[in-house]
Order: sequence, then C-alpha cells, then structure tokens
Amino acid sequence: MSVQIVEKLQEGLSRVYGVTIPAADLEEKLESRLREITPQMNIKGFRPGKVPQAHVRRLHGKAIMAEVVQESLSESAQKVIDDAAVRPAGEPDLKPEGDIQQVIEGKADLAYEMSFEIMPDITLTDMSAIELTRPVYEPTDGEVDEAVTELANQNKTYEPRTGKSLKAKDGDMVNIDFVGKIDGTPFEGGTAEKVDLVLGSGQFIPGFEEQLVGVKPDEEKVVKLTFPENYQAENLKGKAAEFDVRVNEVKAPKASKADDALAERLGLENLEKLREVIRTNLGEQYAGATRFKVKRALLDVLDTRHDFPLPPKMVEAEFEGIWKQVEADKEREGLPPEDTGKSEDELRTEYRKIAERRVRLGLVLAEVGRVNDVQVTEQELAEAMRQEAMRYGAQAQQIFDMFRKEPSLQAQMRAPIFEEKVVDLILAKAKVEDAKTTKEELLKEDDLPEGYGG
Repeated sequence: MSVQIVEKLQEGLSRVYGVTIPAADLEEKLESRLREITPQMNIKGFRPGKVPQAHVRRLHGKAIMAEVVQESLSESAQKVIDDAAVRPAGEPDLKPEGDIQQVIEGKADLAYEMSFEIMPDITLTDMSAIELTRPVYEPTDGEVDEAVTELANQNKTYEPRTGKSLKAKDGDMVNIDFVGKIDGTPFEGGTAEKVDLVLGSGQFIPGFEEQLVGVKPDEEKVVKLTFPENYQAENLKGKAAEFDVRVNEVKAPKASKADDALAERLGLENLEKLREVIRTNLGEQYAGATRFKVKRALLDVLDTRHDFPLPPKMVEAEFEGIWKQVEADKEREGLPPEDTGKSEDELRTEYRKIAERRVRLGLVLAEVGRVNDVQVTEQELAEAMRQEAMRYGAQAQQIFDMFRKEPSLQAQMRAPIFEEKVVDLILAKAKVEDAKTTKEELLKEDDLPEGYGG
C-alpha cells in the first residue's frame, strides 16, 4: 500500500499530517479480498465454490470496500506514527476529506487529516535522591480494649422489660404491628407486622420513634406525623399520615460482656482471637493512613521536580472532568468552604492548576513505569476485577463477565494497579525514614498544597 504523507503542522507537542491512499491501492485490496472469499461463498443458484467473482462484487462489494477503507485508515495512521518515531499522547483524531461514499464506490482517493499530540520528553529526577518521612503508628492495648467494648455495646441483646414499669424508654426495642393511613386510607408499603424497632435508632420516619417512648405491651397508639419533603416515595412527600400501632412487646437492652461468648457470637474462637483480629484491623487502618501520607508527600516531590510542556488536549480533558464535578457541587450548594464566594474565573484558574498537576504526575508515573518496565499481570488484573465484582453481591458473576469482555473497563481497573506498583518502585529507591507519630497526627486532614489533585 503506497501511502502519501505530508506534515502540515509541528508546533510544540501538536502534530498534523495529511494522508492520502490512492484509489488504485484500495481497489487492489478489494480485489484481493474478493479472491479470498469468493471460493467460500454459498449463494442460491450457484454450485458451492462456483460463484463468479463479479457476482460477489455486485452483492457485497460496497460492504467489503467499507472494511478495506477502515483497515487502511488504521494501518496508514500507524505508519504515520511509526515513520515520525513519536509516542502519541492519546488517540489520534482522523478527519476524512472529500466524499467517503465516492471512496467506497472506488471513484476517489482516501484522503484524511490526522492530528494528535505527542508525549513530551521527560527527564526523570534521580529517585534515589528523594528523601521522605513516613509517619507510623501502632495500635495500643487501650485502643483494642476500647474497640472490644464498642463491639460489646453494638452486639447488645434485648430482654422483655420487667419490674414496676413496663413502659418503653429511649433505647428499648419494641415489637410492633402498624397500619399507615393518609386521609383514612391505608397506603402501599405502610403496613407491617411483628417489626422490631429500637427507639432512638432513627430507622423510621422522623417523629415516629419518639411517639412510642412510654408505650407498654398490648397498648394501641395512633402515631401522627408528616412525611419529609425529600422522602424517597414521590406519592408520600410532605403528606400528613397516621399510623395505627399495636405494641406486642417491650424489651430492655442488656449490654454484652467482652468475653469468649461475645467472640463466639461473632464467629471467632475466643476473646483473645477477637482482640487479635481487632488489632490487625486497626493496624491496617493506620497503615492505610501512612500509605496515603507518604504517597502524597512523594507526589508533591515529583510535581515540584519535573517541569515539561503538557499536552493541551490531555489537560483540557482532565479539566473538563473536574469542572463538571465543580458545577454539580455548585448546583447542590456543596462547594468546599474555601471555594465559596470565589468568582467563576477564580475557580477555573485554580481547578485548571489541579488538572495540570494531575496530568503532569500521570505522565511522570507513566514514564517511570515505562523506563522500568512495570507491568500489570493478568493475575493482578483478574484479582482486581474479582474484588470489584464481589461488591455487587448476587450480580458478581455478571459484573465479572462484563469486565472480561470490555477492554475499556479493564483499562480503568489496570490504571490504579499500575500507579501503585510505580509508587512502590519509587519508594523502594528513595530514602524513606520511618518516624513514630500520634494517632491524631496520622489521621488528621492536612491542608492540601495548591493544585493538589488527590
């Protein structure tokens, strides 16, 4: 295939080429494809293998030529990149010139303009010269004791209230039947029997639980309230309702003891094993906070030590993604306090810096990975897909199968794994000193540097 390539623009990281593939070359590829498939055609009225090539061309020529054109676009675009010896920063944009229908009919050359941005030349800093402090904190016996006590409180049992007063108190569990009515008519979803409800838990509509404080077993009570304006059921928003409630039982909470029986109820052998699990979980929580802080410190260093031109389209795409979220936050009045009151121009300027930082760091990490041949294995990708799919419960297998069939979804799953492996590689080369810190210091949210992107 003879491809004519003309460079139209070379400015910074932007490249534009004009590409032409003669109609004669497309015709030659079409003929070759027809010769290949004709013997395999089975068309009514002809013996197998005896269909005239001209007849196949009349029936399927345009469809096959469309495939030839698509294939030629892909092959020629790759040739442009190979001949220029560059690495594109994203997918090239191909704009056909002329009437593509004329090309498919074999009456015109295939001509198009190809534009793309190239990866900048990145001179990586010496990773071994990076110095970082890694804050570390180990869980104490006191914290483990606290967590065990909290678990015991969360796993309290309830026993029928006895003594002089059987009236329900805040924190008691009541077992109730109820029928909800609007304008005297029961509404769908407003009726239930033998429902356990802990008063003060906030499980029911605001105002419902409070009105049951003081009820006794076998008592009947009418609970009157108004559904919130933001209630999920459209037909109930803001409506006044009455609930005819019958109290079947009133139970008082009984605190669980932090003992072997508690551990067994939680599926563990004994209290000591429960303490081990809690200590491990706390340790993992603190290790996660440590990882976040040392990674953030590393990204700050990488950001300040690298300066190179950024592909404008990559920055624009990143900014657009961020700005959509900003506009959504503004719509629901959810902007962070530090952004409240700023003009749109001020916000755009600040969030564009964030976009630039994210692109810069992404390119640096990608270059470190490329130079050091960091790879995400199929096993690592499969495990990540499995873990993500498990979050969907009964649909896990369906989600996992979707991941396996969609390369774009796999790319999204692969990216964070690649990033963490590159970060590990840099931390292994850098001078990292562990420094003991307090839990409060480790877990507090620090002020983010300007342009910090997460």
